[in-house]
Amino acid sequence: MDTSDPDIWFDERGVSSHVLRFESAFAPELRRAQAGERISELDALVAEIKKSGEGKPYDCIIGISGGVDSSYVALQAVRLGLRPLAVHFDSGWNSELAVDNIHNLVSKLGLDLYTHVVDWREMKDLQLSFFKASVANADTPTDHAFSWVAYSQAMKYGIKYILSGANFASESILPPAWGYDSSDARHVKAIQKQFGTVKLKTYPLMGLAKRNLWYPEVRRIRTVPLLNYMPYIYKDAKQEIADELSWRDYGGKHYESVFTRYFQGYYLPHKFGFDKRLAHYSSLIVSDQMTRDEALALMETTNYPDDLRRQDHEFIAKKLGVTPSELESIFEQPPVHYSQYPNAKASTDRLFAFTAALGSVLRKLRILR
Repeated sequence: MDTSDPDIWFDERGVSSHVLRFESAFAPELRRAQAGERISELDALVAEIKKSGEGKPYDCIIGISGGVDSSYVALQAVRLGLRPLAVHFDSGWNSELAVDNIHNLVSKLGLDLYTHVVDWREMKDLQLSFFKASVANADTPTDHAFSWVAYSQAMKYGIKYILSGANFASESILPPAWGYDSSDARHVKAIQKQFGTVKLKTYPLMGLAKRNLWYPEVRRIRTVPLLNYMPYIYKDAKQEIADELSWRDYGGKHYESVFTRYFQGYYLPHKFGFDKRLAHYSSLIVSDQMTRDEALALMETTNYPDDLRRQDHEFIAKKLGVTPSELESIFEQPPVHYSQYPNAKASTDRLFAFTAALGSVLRKLRILR
């Protein structure tokens, strides 16, 4: 990591704030998992999930993007004897390779797949609105909706567990200053109101209370980072899903989406000076899966060649209904901090504090019963 993160700081030994946070917040749990010391917890969790799914067609939900983490979660879930429903949010930006990888995954693992296809008229207008707003997290329209798909299917089938691909081994570092929380529905609506041309009638918005209180606390739908309970070596996981699921590499983390590939490979570095490879490689360094010298060498190369970037630029402009030059002129507008638009940051902070307190009370009541 470097000072492209404006909030980074270093102690007297030259150790960055990211490493210090990793060591205090994530490292103890990660190292136990990598050493196989959480397997008994994993076994107990799996038994709990199976029991909750008795008499139901599925016992858990897995959000599938076609990427490494979610694909490996699906493979491990089946190996553990779970019966997941795979769900996918089709935002209109899947690469052909992602479609093939998802197809191979569900076919080889024998999973049912539910795909929610977004209304493209609304989606493309919202996507363009985020570009016009000049905020860093222009990938919010896709990220915001994915959780809604998982929760809606969990509610439909009475499922209490969502298995997430989030993990400490490969994504423990990501500067908050490089974007803003994609779950903020108020922020999404405010940007669309200011820059959009259509109303969001069917786009799956999910408000603060429903996402953080109703589903997890009232309906007791638990999101579980399965990979944090087991040894997880990123390059080995890629090889396993290639061997078992005929998975093929995209060349970059989260490059299964054409839009995300362009967003991470061009939009963020070009407009803001944020290169997410720094965070991705740093996460692997602190989890002992890559050396700093290896990461620095990779930073001297590119995983997004100019010819592919130009191809994506023209493709994205066409899909959004603008010319390539019009899209470039939008990018040339000065960056705008997310806080310049209405948002629920303060409300989110208050709700998290309330939810933590409520969760503690509810857990005590359940124990007393």
